[in-house]
Amino acid sequence: MTSAPAPRAFAAVDLGATSGRVVIGRVGDGRLDLEVVSRFPNGPVRRDDGLHWDIDALYEHVLGGLADAVRREPNLESIGIDSWAVDYGLLRHGALLAEPFHYRDERTTRGVDAVHATVPFDQLHRRNGLQFLPFNTLYQYRVDDRLSEADTALLIPDLIAFRLTGRRVAERTNASTTGLLDVRSMQWDLELARMLSIPASVLPALIDPGETIGHLRPDLVERIGADLPVIAVGSHDTASAVVAAPLTSPRAAYISCGTWGLIGLELTEPVVADAAREAGFTNELGVDGRIRFLHNVTGLWLLSETIRAWEAEDDAPIDLARLLDAAGAVLDDVPLFDANDASLSSPGDMPARIAALLGTAAPTSRPAFTRSIVESISRAFADAVQQAADLSGHPVDSIHLVGGGSLNRLLCQATADRSGLHVLAGPVEATALGNVLVQARAAGAVDRTADLAALRALIAETHTLTRYSPRG
Repeated sequence: MTSAPAPRAFAAVDLGATSGRVVIGRVGDGRLDLEVVSRFPNGPVRRDDGLHWDIDALYEHVLGGLADAVRREPNLESIGIDSWAVDYGLLRHGALLAEPFHYRDERTTRGVDAVHATVPFDQLHRRNGLQFLPFNTLYQYRVDDRLSEADTALLIPDLIAFRLTGRRVAERTNASTTGLLDVRSMQWDLELARMLSIPASVLPALIDPGETIGHLRPDLVERIGADLPVIAVGSHDTASAVVAAPLTSPRAAYISCGTWGLIGLELTEPVVADAAREAGFTNELGVDGRIRFLHNVTGLWLLSETIRAWEAEDDAPIDLARLLDAAGAVLDDVPLFDANDASLSSPGDMPARIAALLGTAAPTSRPAFTRSIVESISRAFADAVQQAADLSGHPVDSIHLVGGGSLNRLLCQATADRSGLHVLAGPVEATALGNVLVQARAAGAVDRTADLAALRALIAETHTLTRYSPRG
């Protein structure tokens, strides 16, 4: 009797705004599973000139995690890196000029005014298809005093890949979030860069998911323990997450829910009508040239920041599962607030800011306050799904909710109730799974000609989804 071939293994470096991890993905014979080998914290650090990312610490965590992965799985075949969007590091002669700024730093407000004074937002949207977010990369570039000193600007996953391989590139899905990619050609809009006094010389060559960025530098081969290629994946974490959203219906919407909620549809053409711009929808690039037509909604950030404030007040940890159970047991209606209100976008005393929006209706008990947060997020999710359908002309019959938010049963049920649609929750680890699948396809561990539907069929085959039906 012939034994099944051993599964093939790939390392996914998945970097989020609050934490990062290195994951081994194993693929083969109807198998697709993950093993987290390293977790590490991430977050803003306050310096004299504002909020930054501690990129050196992050890079060291990545190296340590990759070394752990090789010790655990000596047959690793490649590495893929994904992270949050918009933030970048500036290089000159290969050296970082300064720590990358954090997207929540206050300097971006000046960038918005400077950009829109030259190119009004309606013109920008027709060129780049992006919703207005005050921290998009082109706004940051416009007020970065060091940009003129740099010879290259690299988004975070590209910066980590450069440190690993020595090659400077821009992976296209993440580059599409900068505001400097033409929404139709998906090439750098050099004319727009010139209009905004952004030197085109800092924009690196574009590459697509599945291409090889390069191999580990010789000094890192010894430290990590293997000579591995770094493969471009959907380096914008949402692009990777959408790869792993099973989308069991061609009319399904997706919600990638973590710190942010990214709600939308997968299309073949961008939607740049005035109505889409006014509704705050964006057209970002996905894997295999798909358009991720979506809206950014503040997600579990509201809940995590609220809990952080309560833990500081109590000087003790809070059991999130117990708190959510108590919130689910609240029988009275709770007041809602605008989850996208600008006052909620920065770190700080989140309970006080939410209470200010709710006024005298603000719940006094923590379970009811938590329920108010969850219901407000779910309303924003449901509204965005309906808007996506209306603006694109693509009716929606179900919602796939992936990422960490898929574990929040209260949020999933509330989203089903408010949207009137079935919600299929899972997989939790969608971003890492999408990262691994793109590597596996590039290596031939799955059919190199497999389209996204085939990759998603493997997800549906190997992962159980939880179904939430709308009530009432």
